[in-house]
Amino acid sequence: MSRREALLQPVLTSTLLSTATTNTISPTVTLADQTIFPVCSFGLQIYNDQTAYQLTRTALKIGYRNFFASVLAGNQKGFAQAIRDSGIPRDELYICGSVVSNRVQGFDAAYQATSKGWQRNLAEFAYGNIDYLDQIMLDYPGPDVASIQGQWKAFEEMHQQQKVKSLSVSNFSTKQLDAVLAKAQVKPVVNQLPFSVAYHPNMEQVLADHRARDILVQAWAPLGKSLGGRFNAAIRRQCAVIGKQYNKTWAQVALRWILQKGVTFTTQSQNPEHFAQDLDLFDFVLSDSDMAVLDSLA
Repeated sequence: MSRREALLQPVLTSTLLSTATTNTISPTVTLADQTIFPVCSFGLQIYNDQTAYQLTRTALKIGYRNFFASVLAGNQKGFAQAIRDSGIPRDELYICGSVVSNRVQGFDAAYQATSKGWQRNLAEFAYGNIDYLDQIMLDYPGPDVASIQGQWKAFEEMHQQQKVKSLSVSNFSTKQLDAVLAKAQVKPVVNQLPFSVAYHPNMEQVLADHRARDILVQAWAPLGKSLGGRFNAAIRRQCAVIGKQYNKTWAQVALRWILQKGVTFTTQSQNPEHFAQDLDLFDFVLSDSDMAVLDSLA
């Protein structure tokens, strides 16, 4: 399943948890570039602008301050207008946009496509008087090293122009990360990957590789379909059994497992109760034995 297909479907390690600072909204962590990143993100799915507007206002009211507004969702304008109308100061929000430029090949073509992509982000966000981003994400790598490095040059120019604070990627392998790092003056601080209780291939190696590069993993589709993984009835049932010990839902258990793996997440919902539950993860800790059971479910 592709990232776009997943969008269409309506953890922190003990050390990281202990160093996370807690505010009234969500714990935060400090990324490699020293920017502050809330660990819980609300990601807009493929809705129209009106629906995106309403969901963003709901998420803000419940307490979300970290938002992933993907270009793939096609509703950055509606999101931006909700931010504007909320009256919440811009410096209290963390806003991440994205660029898709993986269908062109070659350094120059990738550079040009990515430049147009980040400029389009700013044009859409301008509807909400948003004139800079906290993070911009390269959603999928180019087809070869030269293309990836062309993409990254465009991102670095956005950073140099002070239109964005942090640069990140999505769906990059270790080899593709190294293609960026080989030439990067500004390094990626986040890699957004499909990662969940239901899907975590080669988990320990993947997480170790990212720690070695000082790149935080953020899970997309943490409760839904992603690539080869899905939350079938058996997985949900096992999460629910564990959740009874902590008075938590199956979804809260699945999200807490992510956090305790040293991974953050971006989630979505159209249910206000689920909005709140997805933030209510910081008053319990899964035991080692429960973590081991959850590890084995994929």
